[in-house]
Amino acid sequence: MPEALERHTMVKVSAAGWAAAMSQRPELAGEPIIEGWARAGRPLVVRRPTCSDTAGLVPLGLPLPPSHGKRRIAVSLAAADIVVSAPPPLLADAAAAAPAAWRVTIEELLRLLPETRTYGSLAWQHLTGLTYLADGSDLDLLWPLSSADQARTLPSAVAEIAKRAPMRLDGEITARAGGVQWRELTGKDEGEVLVKGPTGVLTTTRAAFVAGCAP
Repeated sequence: MPEALERHTMVKVSAAGWAAAMSQRPELAGEPIIEGWARAGRPLVVRRPTCSDTAGLVPLGLPLPPSHGKRRIAVSLAAADIVVSAPPPLLADAAAAAPAAWRVTIEELLRLLPETRTYGSLAWQHLTGLTYLADGSDLDLLWPLSSADQARTLPSAVAEIAKRAPMRLDGEITARAGGVQWRELTGKDEGEVLVKGPTGVLTTTRAAFVAGCAP
């Protein structure tokens, strides 16, 4: 497995690795939906490490559905315990799990950038078959950039779609350096933005982030 997986990467872990993690967390092992998560073939997501994570292990997260309290479970596993890793799902693939009221907005987003990916409630509902979406859910998206020109025009195009959307559009525009919350990139070139990378957060200007998107 790679030494450092990007944030939002979806992984599946071995049953043995998950059982070992549960044996160290008896308060979690007593909850069937958590204890049986890996056996059910459900994924976890790579998150940024925190100071409490053990060095050398992969920091992973498991957001529970609203029916189980929307708890966010944090675990760390050895890279050897990860048997499959993949990017978060394409919005086009997850669209069938979305509410009917979202469909027009999703079609606009896909016309804008077919490579758009999704995470958050829509992604988890699509990947697990469990109910994550509720009234008031956001649509969480990742827009991967391939050029500096795209970086300059995409934020304003997303903003126009967001004005008409029945849900809040959240998420990041991503490049080699990491991801920036899309609304931050609608500002002026000299304005500061927060770039979220695999190991932490750095501050740069909008212009510098856009320049770094050049192929």
